[in-house]
Amino acid sequence: MPELQGSRRKLQIAIAAMVVADLIAVGVLFSPLVGSAESRRVTMSELSLALQRKTREVEPLKGIDKKIVLAKGQIGQFYQDRFAPRDSDLAAELGKLASENGVRILQAKYKQEDATGAGIVPTEIEGNFSGDYLQLVRFINALERSKQFFTVDSISLAGESQGPVKLEVKMHSYLRTGV
Repeated sequence: MPELQGSRRKLQIAIAAMVVADLIAVGVLFSPLVGSAESRRVTMSELSLALQRKTREVEPLKGIDKKIVLAKGQIGQFYQDRFAPRDSDLAAELGKLASENGVRILQAKYKQEDATGAGIVPTEIEGNFSGDYLQLVRFINALERSKQFFTVDSISLAGESQGPVKLEVKMHSYLRTGV
């Protein structure tokens, strides 16, 4: 019987502790510290909206490790397709575009600038071209659409009243390094 007395005493202490915990929980529930039921619903709704907003914000970051690998591959392919490996390739492309559009290259100067950290070398190209107006327009359009990357910085026309029009073009292209 003494064991039953000890167990009864322990059970009474446990029940008393649970009753005290329940009273504290009820007191906290109805106290002004936690607010009304309506304010808790409003807070819950705001927190739910914040969770949805944050989830949408981080959605693009899912699978970022695979996206980085894919982007590196695309950058490498872009460099491969758009930037010439040698300066002679730039001259060849410029000559090809000029001849395809019936434009004559009177003079072309190529000046390599300092290499960037991205593995490309900007190259300034100053060229004098001649042809009729329509041929020169087509040539500029061909430059812009070329697979090689040309950016036209400035254009000036030296018009003649008769005969071919002379065009001065300053542009940039890029060479890739480490080829």
